[in-house]
Amino acid sequence: MQEYHIKRGYEKKLAENMVQGLLDQFGAEPEESGGHYIVSYGALKKLEVWIGAGGKTLIVDTESDMNTDDETIIETNRRFRRYLTQVTGYTTRDRAKKAKKEVE
Repeated sequence: MQEYHIKRGYEKKLAENMVQGLLDQFGAEPEESGGHYIVSYGALKKLEVWIGAGGKTLIVDTESDMNTDDETIIETNRRFRRYLTQVTGYTTRDRAKKAKKEVE
């Protein structure tokens, strides 16, 4: 399970962007269960997202399909990174910098 901070200004539409991002990046209608949204795509058996306490973070839980070819894994990872950028407002580089700061 991973927690991602949301860029200022993106918090207001977090719930809407969270669902729309799943549709845009994975082309799948998410299954909703108690505020959690779940899809399955490519190398991901399960991708579950929800809003963290306080409404300023995105919580992501994934379950990988280990019997997937390399090309599918690469494409799934690419879509996942684009999803995170769309929803959080932070690029991959920005998210890595934030994660480093939190560890220090």
